[in-house]
Amino acid sequence: MSVEHDVKDMSLAAEGRKRIEWADKDMPVLRAVRERFEKEKPLAGYRMAACLHITTETANLARALQAGGAQLALCASNPLSTQDDNAASLVKDFGISVFAIKGEDRDTYYRHMNKALDIKPNVTMDDGADLVSLLHGERKDLSTNIVASMEETTTGVIRLRAMEKQGILKFPVIAVNDAQCKHMFDNRYGTGQSTLDGIIRATDHLIAGKKVVVCGYGWCGRGVATRARGMGANTIVTEVDPIRALEATMDGFWVMSMEEAAKIGDIFITVTGNTSVIRIEHFKLMKDNAVVCNSGHFNVELDLESLAKHASSVRKQVREFVDEYTLPNGHRIQVAGEGRLINLAAAHGHPASVMDMSFAVQALATEWAIKNKTALKKQVHDVPAEVDAWVARLKLQTMGIAIDELTPQQHKYLNSHDMGT
Repeated sequence: MSVEHDVKDMSLAAEGRKRIEWADKDMPVLRAVRERFEKEKPLAGYRMAACLHITTETANLARALQAGGAQLALCASNPLSTQDDNAASLVKDFGISVFAIKGEDRDTYYRHMNKALDIKPNVTMDDGADLVSLLHGERKDLSTNIVASMEETTTGVIRLRAMEKQGILKFPVIAVNDAQCKHMFDNRYGTGQSTLDGIIRATDHLIAGKKVVVCGYGWCGRGVATRARGMGANTIVTEVDPIRALEATMDGFWVMSMEEAAKIGDIFITVTGNTSVIRIEHFKLMKDNAVVCNSGHFNVELDLESLAKHASSVRKQVREFVDEYTLPNGHRIQVAGEGRLINLAAAHGHPASVMDMSFAVQALATEWAIKNKTALKKQVHDVPAEVDAWVARLKLQTMGIAIDELTPQQHKYLNSHDMGT
């Protein structure tokens, strides 16, 4: 099947297919969804544009959506997150349009997003709300076609809730990121493991004994901090939210201001979803050869523009995925992954077993949105609790874990108000 595409090298497809099939072995929940979708075709007649990280796990989500009957076009949600072999395999082996090349420049990035939107989608999927932004800007002529959009990131949900609050959201959005089977597991265990994996691949540093500074203690920050501590790091957390700062303190982490942490940290990781978390005043305080990276969705958490402006020299690629900035005081700052998602820039992203849950939720939320399209208002909607529960229950079954069920007496007790002591 010949489909329109723009990928790096179609000769990579054979290796990509091996990796896609390997990941599929560890994604039994999504596989069950795909098998049902193949029979029932709940997405038949719908055109879908998806702006996602083009990884092996995403490839299996794409297969499930295609099995459901959707016409699908994929583009990258980050210039460094595409796995070129998977992109090639999706085109060659599965007949899915893909517009994504690892390392693409900004113009190509936006051209690819526009190519995905050229199919005039009824449904969109986003990792950061970039498609939604285009549909509210230069491609707003297409917004009336949209039944619903799925958003998978904390950063994207923040943007979309702001749009809803301002009254400018043009179609319903499902906050897939906020489903418990997504943020409690993908954000915590997936980001936690893959972020440290990316740092180790990029720097070859030993984590044990290092002072690792984690900026932000949301679900992603919890995961990164916990994994860093588990590898022997002296882990420091910085926060702006007093509740989260208190939680981090009681979880046993050092908590301090960024100004204090900048003076003593060896490795800095931002996971806040906000902008300019590490600024020039912090870079100036850092040790020689401090490593700085980001695991939040967009490359705005590190103020690299100011760092480059104040640096006496910038040396690109001291290692693959590491650029060195030398400050006037002689201290060198090692920036990993160009300030983009370190777990995808320098590693392979989240393990398939955790993305199994996230992408099963993504596929089922799409089905639910289509079934309920006439009832959905132009706002950000939560994923139905029954979808979360189904995914969690099936995941437990695939892990060989049985849990208890409420007895009739317990059901009655929980639904009564007159059964006290």
